[in-house]
Amino acid sequence: MTRLSNAFAKIHPALVAFITAGDGDTASNLDALVAGGADVIELGMPFTDPMADGPAIQAANIRSLGNGTTTADVLAIATAFRERHPDVPLVLMGYANPMIRRGPEWFADACEKAGVDGVICVDLAPEEDEDLGPALRLKGIAPIRLSTPTTDEKRLPTVLDGSAGFLYYVSVAGITGKQAAAIESIEANVSRIKSHTDLPVAVGFGVREPEQAEAIAKVADGVVVGSAFIDLVEKHGDDAPQHLRELTSRLAEAVHNAR
Repeated sequence: MTRLSNAFAKIHPALVAFITAGDGDTASNLDALVAGGADVIELGMPFTDPMADGPAIQAANIRSLGNGTTTADVLAIATAFRERHPDVPLVLMGYANPMIRRGPEWFADACEKAGVDGVICVDLAPEEDEDLGPALRLKGIAPIRLSTPTTDEKRLPTVLDGSAGFLYYVSVAGITGKQAAAIESIEANVSRIKSHTDLPVAVGFGVREPEQAEAIAKVADGVVVGSAFIDLVEKHGDDAPQHLRELTSRLAEAVHNAR
């Protein structure tokens, strides 16, 4: 978790960039995100039923699975990324079935060997932490939890208990990439969350433009962008890296200079 801690300990907010493993030339696309200035990388594990994702990431999952991408392939991509980028935090984001079907200990061990820093399991509730959390924490891998606008004062402590790395604040009660929350709502909820925890709070869902990212970075510790990158991978194919690097650079400049 040291890499994650370092990423959020910088004097500026962090840009967290997401793409789906196995969708296009993943290695080159990841390198482009790093070259553009992303502070944390989220690598999506393709799944047949990505319930929290909008059309862009759903389509990326379908393309990746159509390419035959397996969990072993995702871990190989992660391993190669860690060899190329020893200091950049890497988080796997996905759904429970591929993570726990061989047992949580197997998955946590594989993540440790691949150099993964954190895991976001979208459909594993805090009450089901025993299914994955202890195995991850034993290997020093951060179980990163999600909070939403409907996570009230009563439930928030449950979400935070056992969470590590950072808290991912889902800024809309919906799916990825389709809508953006008002900055006033984001500011109020981030402030409320931070009154309960010392964990960094990164805000995602619906963030596409540098102007949005800058506004969020003024009130949060990090900004998560995903669908905008996925759209570029779909549109440009093998030429995606240059476009990913350009967008990442603009987003990183906006986020890093927000304060």
